Amino acid sequence: MKTSHQHLKNAFRYFCAAALLCYPVSSMAQRDTAQNSFNLQMEFVTHGEACGGGLPKADPGSYVESKSDFLFGRTRITAEYARPGLEARAVLQNKAVWGSSGNQAVNLYEGWVKLKAKNGLFAQIGRIALSYDDERIIGTNDFATAALSHDALRLGYEGHGHQLHVILAYNQNADSVYTNTYYTDGAEDYKTMQTVWYHYDVPKFPLGASLLFMNIGMQAGVPGSASNPPTTKYQQMYGGYLNFHPEFLTLEGSYYRQSGKIVNTKMEFKPIKAWMASVKATIKPAKKYEFELGYDYLSGDDYVPVIHGGMMGLPLLAVEGGFTPLYGSRSKFYGILDYYYESAYINGFTPGLQNTFAGVHFIPNDRLTVRAVYHYLATATQLHGLDRTLGHSVELQAHYDFTKDISLDAGYTQMVGTETMDRLRQGNTNKYARWAWFTLAVKPSLFTKKW
Repeated sequence: MKTSHQHLKNAFRYFCAAALLCYPVSSMAQRDTAQNSFNLQMEFVTHGEACGGGLPKADPGSYVESKSDFLFGRTRITAEYARPGLEARAVLQNKAVWGSSGNQAVNLYEGWVKLKAKNGLFAQIGRIALSYDDERIIGTNDFATAALSHDALRLGYEGHGHQLHVILAYNQNADSVYTNTYYTDGAEDYKTMQTVWYHYDVPKFPLGASLLFMNIGMQAGVPGSASNPPTTKYQQMYGGYLNFHPEFLTLEGSYYRQSGKIVNTKMEFKPIKAWMASVKATIKPAKKYEFELGYDYLSGDDYVPVIHGGMMGLPLLAVEGGFTPLYGSRSKFYGILDYYYESAYINGFTPGLQNTFAGVHFIPNDRLTVRAVYHYLATATQLHGLDRTLGHSVELQAHYDFTKDISLDAGYTQMVGTETMDRLRQGNTNKYARWAWFTLAVKPSLFTKKW
């Protein structure tokens, strides 16, 4: 009884602390009801892909199809409400491959309420689609169709060029008292997450700067096992992002480090020491043209010799050196094909990545944008007896707005791999890959009301 009484006292203290924190926000929200607005929207996305090459090779005497074609649909219904001091948003989502069977249930992609004070303080709670800076570390990854969202409490301040957000999350499988503390499910595989993000826009000067710190608790082990019980270990991500944007030029740069513990492919914990850096320049000399040039570096593991045609074996590395961009929008940075991402290599070996890219955007009118980008990709790790070059890819993309709520995106990518890429994958993939895709998005606003 003494222990239960102590739990009740602690819970009461936490409740009182939260109430005191939100009091100025909630009291203002109750006083000011001068304006209300409601908006109901729908979104219909049809996505199609045709892939060739880059797939596993067939074993002797067997056949593996060298292409993959499918259509994918996503439907969302979004309801938004706002009045001074209060905002709310709910997004129901259904996504499925055309012709697929099984459970295609509607899920809640977003569902949150936000209390706002006139002094810039706010408190937001629920399922939130988080997006920060260029989305390299935290983004919606909307191109993946399913997209990412987080169950979290977000507290913050926004005003006078300053933005400070604190994000707190705790994930559980169910509301059972004695089980389900072990957590490895969901789009985000963390058990707990604490994030602090600060951004400052310099007054009367085209410069913005951000700092980010994340502490992520992940679980591994075996439920019910005495020798390897479930446990939570923490990794840290910290770094910053700069954006300098005068009239015809945008310069972006970022730097992040990872430390702590990470879960490996055997669901065991391993120390991680990794880092990444990037720089990108976008120049717009004329209204119809835009050029981009950039470089990304993601650190990798120490080299483990790869025997061509044989098994490499599990790398016995004391420290994980491969950088992981966590919950970012990956296809936005390292080639839209995402062919060279760390998880693609055999037995968990991560050689890192160097991505040098150059592109041009042609904007003939307000409705059409055409983009061509070349990527040179190489390992970050020095490989003995092998060249670092992994491959080359060329991306062609086009975006067209039929109306303000109907748009079409289409693209084609051709990738040419090297002997190094083939060796790092033990010859299990075709070095050549091609990929064509389209996305038709229709987003009508069904109903808007103000009172």
